[in-house]
Amino acid sequence: MTPIKTALIGFGISGQSFQAPILQALGEYELTSVVSSNTEKVHAQLPSAVVYPSIDELLAKGDEELVVIATPNELHGPFAEKALRAGKHVVVEKPFTIDSAEGKQIAALAEEQGKKISVYHSRRFDGDFLTIQKLISEGHLGEVHTLFSSYNRYRPVVKDRWREQNIPGAGILYDLGSHLIDQALAFFGPPKSVTATLRNQRPGAQAVDHFHICLGYDQRDVILHGNNLSTTEGPRFQVYGSEGAFIKYVMDKQEDLLRELKGPGCEGWGEDPESAWGVYTDASGKAVAVPTERGCYERFYLEMASAIRGGGEVPVMPQEAITTIKIVEAAYASSAAHKTVFL
Repeated sequence: MTPIKTALIGFGISGQSFQAPILQALGEYELTSVVSSNTEKVHAQLPSAVVYPSIDELLAKGDEELVVIATPNELHGPFAEKALRAGKHVVVEKPFTIDSAEGKQIAALAEEQGKKISVYHSRRFDGDFLTIQKLISEGHLGEVHTLFSSYNRYRPVVKDRWREQNIPGAGILYDLGSHLIDQALAFFGPPKSVTATLRNQRPGAQAVDHFHICLGYDQRDVILHGNNLSTTEGPRFQVYGSEGAFIKYVMDKQEDLLRELKGPGCEGWGEDPESAWGVYTDASGKAVAVPTERGCYERFYLEMASAIRGGGEVPVMPQEAITTIKIVEAAYASSAAHKTVFL
């Protein structure tokens, strides 16, 4: 397969750590250019990349097939539109857009242009998520009636960065919560209702830094929680069903390796030590540690390459990502009105 010439828009933590190391590791891609204001930073990691000061200049001069957008959230929609109108395939870092109406417009434009677009919900390829998906599909849990999914950190000091400012698309519900929502949708599909409490919890917080959301289904509840004032992470997943339960501590470590600029193929990639395996308890009370499925963030880009070259489906459909944003919108509405919002 001819490598897909790829441009990376933005070289902050997402572009530098979460995107570039994976694209560099895969022979299906050739990361040829980056849009950044910091040429030295880019060339320290990607010596041969052409650096452009703006997306407009890249689209005017570059010959890339794929554009990966790793900018602040409020630029996702406008930049995706520019790339699509320039005839490029597009990957957008999550969340897709900051509102669902904009997401629908971008998805429609991609279809009109005949181009592939997908959203980088990488945590569909976490080992813990894949393990629970396997337990559900194989029937070990029976009918799941309750799932708790938590993403807790201890960051008591508010930082001066766009993610924590009072701007559209900022705050941890858009940042971390969109991952948890997407995972819930992948497990069970869209819920019927959303009940949420959102807070600016830390002193000086300008954006949401605490969320507690209940997604209501006919026969189950999915509770999603995240905050920045937990000195211990607690359980990552708690899943309870009619035939068994599964509890997992310790998050997938692929992100930690990527922050060290280590990608697929490095030592320990996608592996979970036995000490971190989750525990399954059956209906008789017998408990057993379950080996964690191998994490594989690279699978997103392998599936994206197949979609571009072979015409198949992208790894995350834009309609799925739009549903995630609809739930984020419903959570804000629910919290503001102190009531359940029905979808």
